[in-house]
Amino acid sequence: MAFNSFEFALFLPVVFAMYWFLSFRKKIIQNIILLLASYLFYAFWDWRFLGLIFGSSIIDYFLALFIAKKNKKATKRLLVGTSIAINLGLLGFFKYFNFFVESFQEVFTLFGSSLGGSTLNIILPVGISFYTFQTLSYTIDIYRGKIKAEKNPLNFLVFVSFFPQLVAGPIERATNLLPQFQKERTFQYNHARSGMQQILWGLFKKIVIADNCAHWANEMFSNYGSFTSWDLVMGSIFFSFQIYGDFSGYSDIAIGTSKLFGINLKKNFSFPYFSRDIAEFWRRWHISLTTWFRDYLYIPLGGNRGSKWRQVINVSIVFLISGFWHGANWTFLAWGLFNAILFIPILLFKLNRTHLEPITHQGIISSLRDVALVIFTYFLVLHGWILFRSDTIFDAIKYTERMYNRIFEWGFYSGFGIDILIFILIMLCFEWFNRKKDFGLHFPRINWLLPFRWLAYLGIIASIYSYTGEPQVFLYFQF
Repeated sequence: MAFNSFEFALFLPVVFAMYWFLSFRKKIIQNIILLLASYLFYAFWDWRFLGLIFGSSIIDYFLALFIAKKNKKATKRLLVGTSIAINLGLLGFFKYFNFFVESFQEVFTLFGSSLGGSTLNIILPVGISFYTFQTLSYTIDIYRGKIKAEKNPLNFLVFVSFFPQLVAGPIERATNLLPQFQKERTFQYNHARSGMQQILWGLFKKIVIADNCAHWANEMFSNYGSFTSWDLVMGSIFFSFQIYGDFSGYSDIAIGTSKLFGINLKKNFSFPYFSRDIAEFWRRWHISLTTWFRDYLYIPLGGNRGSKWRQVINVSIVFLISGFWHGANWTFLAWGLFNAILFIPILLFKLNRTHLEPITHQGIISSLRDVALVIFTYFLVLHGWILFRSDTIFDAIKYTERMYNRIFEWGFYSGFGIDILIFILIMLCFEWFNRKKDFGLHFPRINWLLPFRWLAYLGIIASIYSYTGEPQVFLYFQF
């Protein structure tokens, strides 16, 4: 059941009504309703995997209890190792088994030998990369003594399966989400109003921006040999806004939906295309995953401690694994390596924490410099997205080669998707003026803004209605 589907448009109001009117503000009933709704939501994708998410949840629930009870460090280490092995084992089997089999076969073929074995017809359970990392962080935090083990199985099951963020994040931490299921929630109008605004903004980014950018991006990347250099430049730009509108749009809808139930999820995107360097970009893009890798991989590896060479290795490992997390394809590993190469010089010169505050426009010189840095950073990110989107590394190289082949010759952009470019500019304007807020459609409650606010709502609703075609699956469901 996708957020942009008719089924979800019926599902959400029903669950909302049951949650607030049938629960009598009792947390146990609220949690039961959320758990049943979450499992129903997940069953719409493939009911056969309900057993997988339930089973892995129960395993981590009991392992966490055992970790909390044991006093010996070695026993605790064995138990948390078991949790890591089971979770990563399941993720590895469903997501990477065929990739490794095919890769080994190709290596032996290069040396003139034939390796037996065949791939399996494995269906990737939607959301497995997200809820696996969520439960892993829970057991690791129990092991580290950061949190106490949850004794109520209902609370824990809802924490793992909470439907707004179940299949594509944000990847929540138990320290933030679990305590919210341990207490009663009361309806707050302003909170729900903000949630509806954020849902509307997310639907706009998904349906108007991402889905329509996808049409042109798919055309460019599938037939790059048939288009001009400037057309391919625009194709890469369309994909950059497809993946941004798609994923940040999903996060906005997830966070907004959670607000309707009195639950606060962490911010997952913070206007990343306004970043002034790659380090700032990765602090603003997919924040829940970036911070997960920082806390559970980069810092345990040594982080910024040790020699410069050790820092380079740590950063490279994190980016390579981050790329591999996105999918079983060499292009994702290459994308991870590409970002590592961009990030390492900033780290070595200790410039990775230069831009911690949102971009400002105080002063002409500062403004011009910041704009130049934003454009340059976007230029670098754009080339990474070419790797990310291409089917093979060879395709990425040929796409880039053809894109630059005649770019300095006289010629024009063919003009396709002009209307979508206008909507992209509108989106960027909203996000620029709200870059210090939580999302692009955030309006302060000022009386004189009321007409403009409702005009914006109606315009966005009209654009969603006008540009809705066949619903497109969210990109990150495949990861």
